[in-house]
Amino acid sequence: MKRLLRKWIQKLKFKNVQFIISVSFVLIVLLMLSVGWILYQKFMETARSNAALTNQQLIEQVNYNIESYLRSMRQTFELADYNIRKGARDQESALWKKLEELISSREDIVSLSLFSTDAEWIAVTPKGDKVSVADLKVQSWFKNAVSNPDELNFSPPHVQRQDNGQSRMVLTISRGITINREGRIVHGVLAMDVNFETIASLSRRVSLGKEGYIYIVDSDGNLVYYPERHSDSQAGVTENFNVPLSYSYGTYYDRWSGKARMLTVQNVNPVGWKVVGVSFKQEYSATNDQVKAWIFGLIGLAIAIIISVSIYLSLKISKPIRRLKQSMSRVEYGDFSIVANTNGISEIQLLAKRFNTMVSRIRELMDQVSSEQEAKRKSDFEVLQAQINPHFLYNTLNSVVRMVGSGKNEDIVNTITTLSKYFRTSLSKGQSIVTVREELEHVRYYLIIQSIRFKNKFRYEIVAPEELMPCLSLKLILQPIVENAIQHGIEPMVDEGFISIRVNLSDEGKLIFIIKDNGVGMSAHRVESIMWGAMPTPHSEEGSGLGLRNVHQRITLQYGVEYGLRVESEREEGTIVTLSLPIIKENK
Repeated sequence: MKRLLRKWIQKLKFKNVQFIISVSFVLIVLLMLSVGWILYQKFMETARSNAALTNQQLIEQVNYNIESYLRSMRQTFELADYNIRKGARDQESALWKKLEELISSREDIVSLSLFSTDAEWIAVTPKGDKVSVADLKVQSWFKNAVSNPDELNFSPPHVQRQDNGQSRMVLTISRGITINREGRIVHGVLAMDVNFETIASLSRRVSLGKEGYIYIVDSDGNLVYYPERHSDSQAGVTENFNVPLSYSYGTYYDRWSGKARMLTVQNVNPVGWKVVGVSFKQEYSATNDQVKAWIFGLIGLAIAIIISVSIYLSLKISKPIRRLKQSMSRVEYGDFSIVANTNGISEIQLLAKRFNTMVSRIRELMDQVSSEQEAKRKSDFEVLQAQINPHFLYNTLNSVVRMVGSGKNEDIVNTITTLSKYFRTSLSKGQSIVTVREELEHVRYYLIIQSIRFKNKFRYEIVAPEELMPCLSLKLILQPIVENAIQHGIEPMVDEGFISIRVNLSDEGKLIFIIKDNGVGMSAHRVESIMWGAMPTPHSEEGSGLGLRNVHQRITLQYGVEYGLRVESEREEGTIVTLSLPIIKENK
């Protein structure tokens, strides 16, 4: 372990100053963030404990109010039960008159009913509130009173339906009872319906934030009270009852519907209900967020100060090295005119001087290579241009020889005259760049010569806008293409051929020559072979493609690879050759 630590320290010594400053800054920032995070977590824990304590006190108060209310209801029920048992010997009308007086003293008591164990109605007070006994046997409070007559039962809230069609939400307190009625023992069930709104109001009085709420559930998981409850079914309630059913008392945490919550549970004695307070983390931690913003705001300010100091020191110490590095980067991207700044400490000065010497030597070598490449390019251009003129002269003289043999003197005179004009325009005072007007005139003379040679074999047209005539073009780029169109496109045809030469300006601002013929065309494989593949033999029936390739090479050598020649052709449809050149106006 010590050996590894020593080795790491040795490596660290060779790091630059900027690295050491950066490492120190990172360590300080990490330390500050750690301290801030610890303080924030401690505050969060304290705030959560205080929120849990506050909620627990509120739920205990609600629980106490509900227990007090249920105790008073139990005492009222016990008093009614006692009066019924005691009053069995009295007249029945007098007994129920007393009970009615007892109930009228409590506005929250809806009714007091007496049923037989066979679910037959015996008596009710007030008399107008006769409860429907149609589904009495399925009610939990009735079944529990019949099965356990000595046990006091508290039912979940339910809808009480009366024979007159009215209904209301009530809580039923019930117990089995035995009375002497007309000399015989009768087993029955005494039930007191309490208005559930009283218990609901006790729960609504306590606020647990804007979104927090309180609900009550019994030991069987039946909902007693819920703030969104509007019927006697639980169809509209979505709640996690696992926590209150699993625990009896305390504060617990869960996540429900994507929200973190704090649950406070209290038991309601003696009914076995559980009061559950629900608070949302986003509310009880709102203050925590403010403290968090304050703590990390201070940390952010401290980090900003540290960053500023770090940047200042880094620039102050490593600025000469960075300047030299920038100079090296510029040389890397091809800028060999750069001269590195030699200010700074002696070691940096020596390094900068050696760097400047190296760049100067590279610049000299590059100039030498550039001169050699320029000379080679001019030599290649002259060789390519020299290949075209002999090629055309050979074909033309061969045609004249054939006309001499045929005795076509007039055609011979016209051909020789036009040929002289052709070569006069070809000379162009020794220049390799001519105007579009001169290049079109040159190819027109060539077409005249060929039309004399191939009488009635083809027609031609030359169309160019006047504003493009002064533009500059390479010399002798149209004639080889037209020659190919005649020899390999139109000459093998039976029908009359047609050659069109058009000049226009493209959308990209390029000068475009379009040479189109209706000859026999070429296959896609042949087009690709002419432009990029191996060159066919000179005696190939489809031609060598030397003229097209020479023109393309001349254009790319002169103007760059973004300009050149493109060939489109289909069998029996003809060929279209497109030349692209830059727009260069003639200097007058």
